[in-house]
Amino acid sequence: MQTDNSTSTQNESGQSSVDPILGESGTMKNVSGSGMPDSNVSGIKPSGSYIPDSLNPHHYQSLLDVFTASCQRFANLSAFSSVGHTITYRELEEKANQFAAYLQQLPGIKKGDRIAIQLPNVIQYPVVFFGALKAGLIVVNTNPLYTPHELEHQFNDAGAKVLVVFANMAHNVEKILHKTAIKHIVITQIADFHSAPKRLLINGVVKYIKKMVPNYHLPQAISLNDALAKGRHHSVTPVTITPEDIAVLQYTGGTTGIAKGAMLTHANLISNMYQLNFRLEDVLHDGKEVFIAPLPLYHIYAFLIHGLSLLSCGGHSILIPNPRDLPAFIKELKKWKFTGFVGLNTLFVGLCNRPEFSEVDFSELKLTCSGGMPLTSAAAAQWLDVTGCKIVEGYGLTETSPVVSFNPYGKERIGTIGLPVSETQVSILDDSGNPVAQGEAGMLCVRGPQVMKGYWQREEATREAMTENGFFITGDIAMVHPDGYLQIVDRAKDMIIVSGFNVYPTEVEECLSAHPDILEAAVIGVADEKAGETIKAFIVLKDPNVSIDLKAVRTYCKENLTPYKVPKYVEVRKELPKSNVGKVLRRSLRDEKA
Repeated sequence: MQTDNSTSTQNESGQSSVDPILGESGTMKNVSGSGMPDSNVSGIKPSGSYIPDSLNPHHYQSLLDVFTASCQRFANLSAFSSVGHTITYRELEEKANQFAAYLQQLPGIKKGDRIAIQLPNVIQYPVVFFGALKAGLIVVNTNPLYTPHELEHQFNDAGAKVLVVFANMAHNVEKILHKTAIKHIVITQIADFHSAPKRLLINGVVKYIKKMVPNYHLPQAISLNDALAKGRHHSVTPVTITPEDIAVLQYTGGTTGIAKGAMLTHANLISNMYQLNFRLEDVLHDGKEVFIAPLPLYHIYAFLIHGLSLLSCGGHSILIPNPRDLPAFIKELKKWKFTGFVGLNTLFVGLCNRPEFSEVDFSELKLTCSGGMPLTSAAAAQWLDVTGCKIVEGYGLTETSPVVSFNPYGKERIGTIGLPVSETQVSILDDSGNPVAQGEAGMLCVRGPQVMKGYWQREEATREAMTENGFFITGDIAMVHPDGYLQIVDRAKDMIIVSGFNVYPTEVEECLSAHPDILEAAVIGVADEKAGETIKAFIVLKDPNVSIDLKAVRTYCKENLTPYKVPKYVEVRKELPKSNVGKVLRRSLRDEKA
């Protein structure tokens, strides 16, 4: 079963027409064989090498074209705000030019070299990112929370020569720098773009009072402000960039082995920007949007929305450096009348369970985007009740830049990931590589201009990730509803087999999360002599001071699930292990039991 999102419809006059955004909603196309044959698709080109004309009304060739056009068109509008400081589009372009000029003066640095950016959500991130692209460099997004071991692997795998690092994390760089090829280091502190008195005050409090900046010794490093000052004395030398050039090495989380760098081209990212913009064309208005950005920009989901889609329409992003500090986060929310919010399930639940969150002004909120992990019905209902805004869920992966599908605004279907975005084909395959029957679950595979060029320096891994006819194998189990909406059942590697029956943890977690006393849940499989595997659930209670009858929890599950899906074991936890973006890490729970 496949979805071709550019199929024709019939208008009232009987003539064929094509909806460039949704295609023919509700119509599925049956195709025999493993995936859609190339003969059914005109103009198919290698992933990452082109931008379809239908997705490029402004004929952009690189992200710099998008950036320059937006900065000129929206010069006087606010672009990003963080920690009490706002930068306009004009200032953003000026500083990006200064950083690009600085980079181009560095010895031994040329087009195509890699620059690692290790920053949280601060204004410096977009300045450094677009400045690096202007200089012709490839950006390697680096998680600020990485351990020295993880940093060493990523820097060496990417061959990074330049590093921009947040001062709070510089001590980890010191430990492994001698093992890498990095020659140039730029360090920035949280308030570096504030005016002098405020900058000194905030940076001083963070370093000396809160002691959030461990001591480090990197004598070869230069401050970002000094780098920009040096750049002011030089002009940027224009660099020719083509759509197939790599813009970003976006590393996977490494949950199934060593982290790999997905090569995302300018064509990938521009295509995906427009795919999302077309899906949201009824809600994104030029120069009118204010979006809350709690998810890190170094994560491709947040970057696409805040760094490209909103940028292209003159939007204003409110960057939240530390969304885990919910009281401070909510305090910041109270300062703004925002139109959009980008988050994921655990964040929605955490905010809604804070009494002060209901005091936030939601009068302008019209769009809440969810991705990164499955959205539970309980979280969606609670968010709607508190904010008055529905959550629109989408789906994507690092390798797809990231959006594959997204719920149409105003036609949301909770529990689904919506319809494939334009110029995107999906195929649901069984274990033998054949299309499954309508309504059955199988491996979700994707083909479109947003699919990565491949894994950096890993040709074999790239081949293994693709079908023979060019579909990317996502590793997710999905099904297609009769009306064309997609539903993710679970990750293939997380599936539990109980007495020969497949159990998908997400379904059990959805049931548990609907329990009135349970805040969140995670489910894994554990070895069982009789059944091969059985189910263990980990739950976090809404009120940690109140006990819960675990037998009653299992009884609740029995009322809502088939018997073999009911957890045999239930364990109460104060919290669940989560990734840096708040995704529950089932693998950590499995590792505990190994």
